[in-house]
Amino acid sequence: MSGGLDRGRPATIPMPEEYEIHGEYDVMVFGGGSAGCTAAIQAARAGRLTALVEKNGILGGTTTVASVNFPGLFHAWGKQVIRGIGWEMIERTAALGGAALPDFSVIPQKHWMHQISVNRFIYSAVLDRLCLEAGVSLRLHEMPAAVRKGVNGTYVALVGKSGLAWYKANKLIDATGDADVAGMMGYARKKGEHLQPGTLINDIGGYELSAVDADKLNGVYEEALRNGEAVHSRNGIYQDLKSGRINMHVQDIDGSGSETRTLAEIKARRQLLDTVTMLRRVPGCETVEVRYFANECGIRETWRIDGEAEVDEQSYVSGYVWPDAICYSFYPIDLHHHSGFHIEQKMIEPGIVPTLPYRALIPKGSDDLLVAGRCVSGDRMANSAFRVQASCMATGQAAGMAAAIAVERNCSVRDVPMALLREQLERFGAIVPKLATI
Repeated sequence: MSGGLDRGRPATIPMPEEYEIHGEYDVMVFGGGSAGCTAAIQAARAGRLTALVEKNGILGGTTTVASVNFPGLFHAWGKQVIRGIGWEMIERTAALGGAALPDFSVIPQKHWMHQISVNRFIYSAVLDRLCLEAGVSLRLHEMPAAVRKGVNGTYVALVGKSGLAWYKANKLIDATGDADVAGMMGYARKKGEHLQPGTLINDIGGYELSAVDADKLNGVYEEALRNGEAVHSRNGIYQDLKSGRINMHVQDIDGSGSETRTLAEIKARRQLLDTVTMLRRVPGCETVEVRYFANECGIRETWRIDGEAEVDEQSYVSGYVWPDAICYSFYPIDLHHHSGFHIEQKMIEPGIVPTLPYRALIPKGSDDLLVAGRCVSGDRMANSAFRVQASCMATGQAAGMAAAIAVERNCSVRDVPMALLREQLERFGAIVPKLATI
């Protein structure tokens, strides 16, 4: 797979003047995951006519369709650092019996212990309710096919079950996770030469662990790996049997485009099947089966925008407070290497809470497009930390509020007054970093 800088490839679809415009919105948000849902709800609550475009038939993104249903991290060092709409999603889910909240006043031994396991069905239904209550127009089973800047606004071609139709929007928010819309509009994107592996979440059963000889198992597994007949396990195959899940590292995949994403999905399912088939050759595992697998392979890394500001590793781990900081992020550097099982982690020092700047949400030179979530501007190491769901929710709310302000003031997203943005985010319940005083 190739990395480097990409200028995007605008689709060769005729200009919308040749077609009927099927509707107009103040704000269009693309991607109904952690970032997109919070962005759409925020823009709508701020009084803007908002559409949320999602390729699947369910909201929640990676949390629901890839079963990474343990959002975090909202707390750091015994206090809450991310709140607002994202936290409201968690609270509403918990109130319906879909999540149990840990004691956040206790600093955990391991950071992941403050991730919150959510019931995917209840969580998805809560997102439906929150969007509809806010007045968001949900457009499921649709994707952007082209974006064109016109004289009187920005035109977006959506493709769905009824074909292709053009819509007009004032401001756009790319929360696709892959900077798809930024690429369609020709903004620069970055991608590493090697990308982090993916994971297909699954649950296995039907075997008798007490009858499994660990040495025999490992011998069969190592031979299968050499023959390309099993997936690389992150924790060791015997430990996977103990946990009831094959913890996969699906290597050498690229989820940034439809063709390569197709290959990634096929490879993930094939490797899971190969691994289960291999296990059936081990005494005690003759009847092992996959009892659940996620709809999609979880993708950790694709494109990142080339933004007005870039969050680098040092600014992240040092807790540097950007002059245009709009939210906190709290997760260690967590880079899953493209080969082998190594995960490069760098923990955040006690008392440090990283911040993210508004300019990292703006592609260089953009007037009408903001991004939120995994594809905001940062280097690979910082991105491996702030790509997690709570941080995506925080950037989503900031993007939604900024877009709403830009529509109201009829200005570029680069000209949104920072004092006003920070003030309005706090009014809607978000936690905004305190700026350093001179």
